[in-house]
Amino acid sequence: MFSKAKTKQTATDERAKSAVAETPPSAAAAAPSKRSSAMKSAGVPSIISADVVVRGNIDSAGEVQLDGELVGDVRSAILIVGEKATVRGEIICENVTVRGRVEGGIRAKSVTLASTAHIEGDILHSSLAVESGAHFEGNCRHSDDPLSDSSASDFRKSRPSGPAPRPAPQPSREPAVDADADASPRPAAVGGANDAPSFLSPTRTSPLR
Repeated sequence: MFSKAKTKQTATDERAKSAVAETPPSAAAAAPSKRSSAMKSAGVPSIISADVVVRGNIDSAGEVQLDGELVGDVRSAILIVGEKATVRGEIICENVTVRGRVEGGIRAKSVTLASTAHIEGDILHSSLAVESGAHFEGNCRHSDDPLSDSSASDFRKSRPSGPAPRPAPQPSREPAVDADADASPRPAAVGGANDAPSFLSPTRTSPLR
């Protein structure tokens, strides 16, 4: 004879076994795949240490943390310029945080200049935050789409080009000098334009654009 307790236990075990058998293997593997895809999308930031000097362009789809020196352009999703870092080139990123020195133009949706930042260049941005103590020399303009070449072109056209006009020369009261007299050639005047690489320069070309 079978007791009621054993009958109930047997029925419960059979239902549990059938539920396991009906579970598709794809459902069991869904959780690990979601976890791995999330880890893959997050990624690991690329770190350029303080003792590294890079001469060339950097193109990354993830995050770049620069603590050394870069002579070239950089394009990435997120860029962090360390306090001792230096960038001599153009920056095109989604989010940029500058704690060091940048000599060149910046095009980014979000730009943050820390108190230790030193910028010599132009900034085209959607959002700009500047901490007290940051040093900035250049032109700055808001844009809904700062990463597009059309926005950079519009910024370039609206920016005043060329050096400031010189005042008219005043008449001299000194005696006239013979034109045939020997005179040493004068050095050519040096323009006061900013030599930092910038997307606002009409002659500037970059492989990243």
